[in-house]
Amino acid sequence: MVILRDDKRIARLARIGKVTSFAGMGALVAGLFLVFLPNTQNLFMYQLLALFTGWSLSQVGIYLSRQYLVENRADMILDEVLQKVARDGRIYHYLLPAQHVLLIPTGIIVFVAKQHVGNISVDGDKWKQTGLGLRRWFGQERIGNPSREAALSVEAIASYLNKNAPSVEEVPIGAMVVFINKNNKELDLKNSSIPAMHYTKVKGYLRQQKRAKPMPEENFRAIQAAFDKKATHLLAEAERVSLVVADDEE
Repeated sequence: MVILRDDKRIARLARIGKVTSFAGMGALVAGLFLVFLPNTQNLFMYQLLALFTGWSLSQVGIYLSRQYLVENRADMILDEVLQKVARDGRIYHYLLPAQHVLLIPTGIIVFVAKQHVGNISVDGDKWKQTGLGLRRWFGQERIGNPSREAALSVEAIASYLNKNAPSVEEVPIGAMVVFINKNNKELDLKNSSIPAMHYTKVKGYLRQQKRAKPMPEENFRAIQAAFDKKATHLLAEAERVSLVVADDEE
């Protein structure tokens, strides 16, 4: 499987996560410090502003850190899961209108990765998350509607292909919601309107789908060319490295 990943974007967002976390902490400390100053009545609005700013920045920092600073990022877990079941595929991380897009001979799969904890259930397109306690106020994003996110991602990829691969009249585009938190298996997803599962079940699910009919070769190549437009810099770097290695071996 060919893996194409925007490492520069990941590094940039990781830095932003660090900076906002420290800035948020600094603003919170400043807000608490103002409480102990004389004439605190006149400083009340500044205290509120500092505390609110600090809390907001810290939440952004925690969210970005969980997305891009953890050892097991969503893209890394998906790579590990898909390596053996999508050997003839290409996966694009943080390069296309959807974050994680797999191109295989039978079509396209858009992955909506979720790190959420708690008890998560779904009935059709209605998602529910309970058991968070105080965690809901400290950097834990609410579940929202992954089904809607998946539908929007599919629409975005379809629109992208309409512009960049107009020769492809029809291509199967599927979506899957994948929960990547290793410690959270309190998931009741059997009634989901779209495939939704813990990442440990993705491999088995995709193996069952291998009976699907491959798309025409010309369509696959056209889609690959359209997707690769967003990864030109990565492909050029890979080619440069391979040439250097070849020269060294000679």
